[in-house]
Amino acid sequence: MAEANIHTGSGGRKTGDDARKTGDDARKTAGDASKTGEAKWKNEHGASRIGENASRTGENALKPGENALKAGTIAWKEYEKILLRLAFIYFFLQVFPLDWKYYRHLFSVDWLHLSFAEIFQIAKYTPQFISGSYHPEDWGLATFSDWIFILLLSVIGTVIWTLLDKKNTQYERLYAYLRILVRYRLAIAVIAYGFLKLFAIQAPYPSISALNTPYGNFTSWKIFSLSLGIVPGYQAFLGAVELAAGFFLLYRKTSVIGATIIIFFTGNVFMSNLAYEGGEVVYSFYLVTLALFLVVYDGQRLIKLIILHVPVAPAKPALIWKNNLKVVRLVLKSALVLVFVLIYGFSARRAAAGGGYLYTKERGIKDINGLYTVSSFKINGNVLPYSLTDTVRWQDVVFEKWASLSIRINKDYPVTEDNVERVPVANQVSAYESSGTIGRSYYNFKANPVNHTLQLHGASADTRGGQLEYALQPDSTVLLKGIVEGNRVEVVLEKNNKKYLLKAAQKGRNRSLKL
Repeated sequence: MAEANIHTGSGGRKTGDDARKTGDDARKTAGDASKTGEAKWKNEHGASRIGENASRTGENALKPGENALKAGTIAWKEYEKILLRLAFIYFFLQVFPLDWKYYRHLFSVDWLHLSFAEIFQIAKYTPQFISGSYHPEDWGLATFSDWIFILLLSVIGTVIWTLLDKKNTQYERLYAYLRILVRYRLAIAVIAYGFLKLFAIQAPYPSISALNTPYGNFTSWKIFSLSLGIVPGYQAFLGAVELAAGFFLLYRKTSVIGATIIIFFTGNVFMSNLAYEGGEVVYSFYLVTLALFLVVYDGQRLIKLIILHVPVAPAKPALIWKNNLKVVRLVLKSALVLVFVLIYGFSARRAAAGGGYLYTKERGIKDINGLYTVSSFKINGNVLPYSLTDTVRWQDVVFEKWASLSIRINKDYPVTEDNVERVPVANQVSAYESSGTIGRSYYNFKANPVNHTLQLHGASADTRGGQLEYALQPDSTVLLKGIVEGNRVEVVLEKNNKKYLLKAAQKGRNRSLKL
């Protein structure tokens, strides 16, 4: 028993020793595991740092052009320098007014009483060097022949510049100045037209005379204008788009958005002028070329980012405005916004409230307005019976709400084309009403309500005018007597209360139409 106990005790001590050894081994294992985890953490942390460094390296790799641009070390290729010189001379001549006629008008402007029409003329000016289509209301409006002349001057200037300037390799600042000049010129132009459309005065609602003229008696351009005039809401939308593009151009960071809008929007205007024989083909294409020039600067980056899905660095300004230059820049930009946005915008709104600028602002005759059928007509003492084919007898007469009347006579009329956008100055009267149409003789008149007389002034080249006495009868019949185009006439007019589907349809799509 004693031996057994001795053996048992010895075995217990061995078991305890084994247990202690096992515990030591476990602690060593745990220590090794800890070291392994620590080493693993270090490896992962090191890999993370490597990734960060690689990311920074990639970011830096995207910006070599920017860093070089800041340092002014970008070396332009020879063909790039030649293209820039050509573009600089060409667009400078296209944008900056060098025509003496422009300054003749500019110095005659009363800047303390600046009118809506004068601001529009300043905004629309394009240089006119050799074309002979000068119109006093345009301040100069170029044709494609002027473009060819400018291009030839640009080529000659580029050759001379290239021969004289062989050392300069950086043109970033010159390129930036040219973009600023083109950007603001384009902004002024589209803002000027944008306000005309926003207040629906570029294409007014059709007159009663137009509503009583057969469709086939209008030119393509006049049909387009009248079609746009019957939807003032859509016209205002077009103006809002044009204004948005112009406002985008006022800021460098959003200029590419504005230029892109103009390429598509004004490109459509250009095609419309071609299709409808409008008079703004050259000018609309002029604006498109300016917008294309601006988009070229960001074009490569946009293609990489949007189409190729390649990361690109944002464009950095080549010009940093500091101190006095920053103040000068702010003053000039504020003046531009004041004149071409605030003053011009309020002036356009006031013109819209007064009935626009394409119809005379003089009021018509009270209680005499609308379509009148000629029931009796006597000329130089001879009574002419009603006839649809008579080339002398009047068929009907229209008195507008403004001081204008038209007479329908079955004779041949010369077509007056006035399809260029013009805003009449001061007391000038637009030829819009009588242009682009045949079948009616148009007159503007000065009414004397005391003596009941009308002094007629021909609104087109084929009408001279005259003087009439008028009398309104209780049954709405109007009696006219006097001299028109050198002939003595006596006319009896009966009011025709004609209903127009176009006006009835303005009630809305969901309402029934009754005429």
